[in-house]
Amino acid sequence: MVRTDFWKNPIVSEEMSPEDKYFYLYLLTNPHTTQIGIYKITKKQMAFDLGYSIDSVHSLMERFIELYKLIRYNPVTRELAIKYWGKDNLHKGGKPVMDCIYSELKEVEDLSLIKYVAESIQKQDIRSLYESFCEQEERFFGNEASCQDENETYPDSECEELDDTSTYRYTIGGQKEKEKENKKEKKQQEAFQPNIENNHETVNHQKSVDAKEIIEFWDQNGFGFTNINAKQQLLFWLDDSSFLKPKEVILKAMNIACANNKRRLSYVIGILKNWENESLLTVEEIDSYQENQKLVPKHRQSTQSTGRQIPSGFELNLTAGEEA
Repeated sequence: MVRTDFWKNPIVSEEMSPEDKYFYLYLLTNPHTTQIGIYKITKKQMAFDLGYSIDSVHSLMERFIELYKLIRYNPVTRELAIKYWGKDNLHKGGKPVMDCIYSELKEVEDLSLIKYVAESIQKQDIRSLYESFCEQEERFFGNEASCQDENETYPDSECEELDDTSTYRYTIGGQKEKEKENKKEKKQQEAFQPNIENNHETVNHQKSVDAKEIIEFWDQNGFGFTNINAKQQLLFWLDDSSFLKPKEVILKAMNIACANNKRRLSYVIGILKNWENESLLTVEEIDSYQENQKLVPKHRQSTQSTGRQIPSGFELNLTAGEEA
């Protein structure tokens, strides 16, 4: 998805050429893109899709990596990562989204790209999921490297002594190497899973605390103590919204409803939808927007043209000037 803010980015509007903008839009919208902002693609495929030569694509890639610093590309794994993908697209959480992100993160080969994209993610539970992959991988490969150093202390004489059984030894060595790879993959999966589960537990606990605070505000401010269905619909906004801190935004909408004596669900949800449509994702953005809106009516009122007022004692006589 490409947001309208794409065109407000100073790098896009001031520094990029038309060709650069076209290439950037392609990177954001081509069929290979994923939910996580990291996907496999070859330069040959880019050239074919865009109708460019390989050299042109290579020049564009260099410009986006070195000059604009908007992407990273691993030529070995052929994986491309978009730096601000998380900031622009990963706003909504919830179990289906988290499961999709988790399944795609497992397929990434160059884990440094996960860390690269995670730096711009603002929604905390999604960012924690990205970081859990980086932390576990660093810990795992750190132990793996130390074990490898210990195992590679063989005498030089063993390498020099080659006889007719060398082929057999190499076959056994290949089998051991394959077993080692299988153990490595299994260990990696086991290392990831507990951290992911702990992360989900932390996120779920925080959501429970947020939900409790919203319900208490609802009950204590006259929205309807027994209206269970309305409470459940409002709590859906904790998961299924674009707000970066949904609890704070929901409470602000409820405060506005109280101030206007409109203590009903439809009014609160109407406020939330308006903010989401205006891309106001934090309380700070909402406050700033409301301050600017306060100035608009005053400006319009001062610029309205006023006509001549009719005197209070004036009476309309349609027969005036006619002869009897």
